[in-house]
Amino acid sequence: MPSATPSPPTRQRRADRIQNFRPSVFTETRELAERYGAIDLGQGAPGLTAPRALLDDAMAAIAEGHNQYPPAAGLPELRRAIADSRSRRSGIRYDADHEVVVTAGATEAVTAALLALCNPGDEVLTLDPCYDAYEAAASLAGARLVAVPLTTEGDRFCLDEAALRAAVTPRTRLLLLNSPHNPTGKVFTAAELAALARVCLDHELTAVTDEVYEHLVYDGAGHHSLASVPGMRERTLVVSSAGKTFNITGWKVGWACGPDRLVEAVLSVKQFLTFASGTPFQRAVARMLGDEEAWTAELRGTLQRHRDLLRTGLERAGLRTYRGEGGYFLQADVRGAGYPDGTRFCRDLPARAGVTAIPCSAFRHNPRNPHTDRLVRFSFCKPADVMREATSRLTGTWQD
Repeated sequence: MPSATPSPPTRQRRADRIQNFRPSVFTETRELAERYGAIDLGQGAPGLTAPRALLDDAMAAIAEGHNQYPPAAGLPELRRAIADSRSRRSGIRYDADHEVVVTAGATEAVTAALLALCNPGDEVLTLDPCYDAYEAAASLAGARLVAVPLTTEGDRFCLDEAALRAAVTPRTRLLLLNSPHNPTGKVFTAAELAALARVCLDHELTAVTDEVYEHLVYDGAGHHSLASVPGMRERTLVVSSAGKTFNITGWKVGWACGPDRLVEAVLSVKQFLTFASGTPFQRAVARMLGDEEAWTAELRGTLQRHRDLLRTGLERAGLRTYRGEGGYFLQADVRGAGYPDGTRFCRDLPARAGVTAIPCSAFRHNPRNPHTDRLVRFSFCKPADVMREATSRLTGTWQD
């Protein structure tokens, strides 16, 4: 009978991977904010209120006794609500019983997908800079994250299709795409989605799309999923969540939609991670998804105003900014404030201006992407009075 104890080389490989998980830049930012009493524009934790009806439904579900394990795949009513929502908004139909799985937030969905779909030695394509959890998820799966730099054109970030194609090797297993994109605020255009689809189809890659900011696209533009491109529905796992949509990130209610073979793979791993979570929260989200459009339109308008306020303030302070087309974040080039790099700027910022931000280099996974050194990520998902005060502090510091 084979031994259940891993061999020394296996243990060493696991130890090497674990050592890569350093305390994150978010921890350092929180500590700086506390030390200087600074306004935290580093983290993407929303400071805005959740829908009252959603909160009331969750409290009612708790009081009514809906507090035990739900099915591993999620409550049936939530899976139906997710499928209905996607059909209503995108025209893509999913079978709620076999093509939708509820997860403990979007991060679990992405991590379970990589654990289920990647073998040790596989490669995962993504775009650089990117959310820091992606590298950790790939590492846990024994895979390597291959981060292809986004380029810049004017005040926009852009896809470099040639660079993406050049990064594909025989080991490439899947594409991990985030749109709207954290940390850049980029929304991929229809032409860029078509280019991404061509790469996937030409090389028979599976796509995992992180679409948690799908409702938060600004300036009258709409969200389009890679799964909607011809040929991609059957090879794409679409990940999203309620956290960013309803300002309830602490509830950790996420989901993945896709062909049954991909959803089944996620569920096979997910059942041994969290198994299931948040029964009363799942019930409340299911009801809210039946009529989310009015709420998300209001939230989108609020966040767009906050983005515009912050962008105007940063520009007045001499920092060149990028568009912030979707999501919570705005990128600024700090050389206009007299700083050669974003890390030094962010370490000085709390004491100097009473504000925190995150250097974009913290999200860089490709050493050949040096332009991120000069960029800093600011979040604008805070209450209006907080955004006004933070913007006043930033503008005043560099105009004095």
